[in-house]
Amino acid sequence: MRKIIAKTHTSLDGFIDNPHLWSMPYSNEAVQKYSMDLVLTSDTLLLGRVTYVGMAQAWPGRSNPYADHVNAMEKYVVSSTLEKAEWEPSTIVHGDDLVATATELKRRPGGNIMIWGCGRLTDTLMEHGLLDEYRLLVSPVIVGKGQRLFRGEDVTASLELVDNTTFDTGLIALTYRPVNAAGDRAATG
Repeated sequence: MRKIIAKTHTSLDGFIDNPHLWSMPYSNEAVQKYSMDLVLTSDTLLLGRVTYVGMAQAWPGRSNPYADHVNAMEKYVVSSTLEKAEWEPSTIVHGDDLVATATELKRRPGGNIMIWGCGRLTDTLMEHGLLDEYRLLVSPVIVGKGQRLFRGEDVTASLELVDNTTFDTGLIALTYRPVNAAGDRAATG
């Protein structure tokens, strides 16, 4: 079964918005290879509306091996307000249909399903046992304000650290698996 993987950049103090303003000094060739290797395991993007709109403005005009792969990926944007999705190939998923759509996407053959960022989308998937991994790229910077990685709302979860990679720049990539994800130790006994 395909995995749903949420990848996001986070500051050391847990903020995720505008990573282009603070994460770039901690990127290098090794970090870019890590990101490329991860995206190549995926053939589908599942995005919330805000992330989708921002990415749809930035990505279609880019051309390099990473961007070419991302632009060719099937994209599903979760929104109850978006009327048209112009970053092709894209499908709009009404918020009420998220769980059913994510369940169906996981059953289909293919590569992993990538989410960029964390928010209501990842919270809902986590709540329904559909999120398989968090890939957190932690930059050694304190931002002090913004959107939190985890909002502390009615989402409680236990996570298992399954991998970590430290880069020369000080960035650390952490892979966590929710303990209720299919195929993990808690589910298999």
